[in-house]
Amino acid sequence: MPAPQLGGRGRRHEDPAAGLRSPLLEEFRNAKDRKWTLKDIYGHVVEFSMDQHGSRFIQQKIETADEEEKQIIFDEIMPHHALKLIQDVFGNYVVQKFFEHGNELQTSLLAKTMEGHILPLSLQMYGCRVVQKAIEHMPAEQQSAFVDELAGDVLRCVKDANGNHVIQRLIESVPPERLTFIAAFQGHVCDLATHPYGCRVLQRCFENLPEHQTRVLLSEVQEHALQLMQDQFGNYVIQFVLEHGQPQDRASIVSKLHGQMLHMSRHKFASNVVEKALVMAEPSSRRALIEEVMAPRPDGPNPFVSMMKDQFANYVLQRALMVADQDQKEALVELVKPQLQNLRKISHHGRHLVASKWLDCDILPLNDANYL
Repeated sequence: MPAPQLGGRGRRHEDPAAGLRSPLLEEFRNAKDRKWTLKDIYGHVVEFSMDQHGSRFIQQKIETADEEEKQIIFDEIMPHHALKLIQDVFGNYVVQKFFEHGNELQTSLLAKTMEGHILPLSLQMYGCRVVQKAIEHMPAEQQSAFVDELAGDVLRCVKDANGNHVIQRLIESVPPERLTFIAAFQGHVCDLATHPYGCRVLQRCFENLPEHQTRVLLSEVQEHALQLMQDQFGNYVIQFVLEHGQPQDRASIVSKLHGQMLHMSRHKFASNVVEKALVMAEPSSRRALIEEVMAPRPDGPNPFVSMMKDQFANYVLQRALMVADQDQKEALVELVKPQLQNLRKISHHGRHLVASKWLDCDILPLNDANYL
């Protein structure tokens, strides 16, 4: 039997309705009232696995089947049809069930069959799901074999719509010392952080790997922090470090915002980082950021006036009101009060701030119609 083609981007599933179904499968699809068992489909497991209804039937039965029944089903799949089913729109779910409910020998044999094909399977729409399931259920030694196969193409996988999920699962499931491909990310952190899939992989690295593996990656993040804050994907990496990173990493990123508060607050993506920084910063750093917003500028009005009218920065001001110390909150409100009347008239975005519950406090004269 010729080997199945690997590495496709998913293929149109052949519809058995075009006269390709066996009489048994036709009967199965039409005999709704009959109580079917796995024994009823022996000899037709591969065909049933590649049929929507047949696949669902096998999946359900495998969960409660005894060892003998599972072995018969397994023997029809292995070794000649496993790769074909792994890449099939319905068959991949049957293979996944064996990783979940098969015995140790069955899962090991399935993983062995996949070895040598991990890259094309990881890039394939359905194969990548089976690779992920295999990673979850096989021993560390076989996980390492998967890692080794992908090591030379890890950056390609990270940027692939299917392959990135495999890399994420490896980072989550494999002992860190076996993840030799992490070194390939060095020098590419900015590129990865600004990629729709790469930014997810970096976050999984920071979430799951020890300090000695992530330090060089975090250093690159800090080096390009201002650029990443303003990127549609990179800002999520920065926010993740602010929320989950070490105190020194958080402090380093917060320090980049000093002198940049107005500009960053008015930016579509960076404004989200500013909000996160206001929440996560140490109290003294938070005070400094809020003070920068309130401080008069020699070349124009206070930054907060522009921020009140801005579609993004007005949310930063609301966040500042939420997290500020009481004295700064009072000072902010005093700055805002003279602007409220005009703000309600001239700025659609400023109305968010006017309506903010954080202005509804004892600091404002709530019964004064000139203000609220």
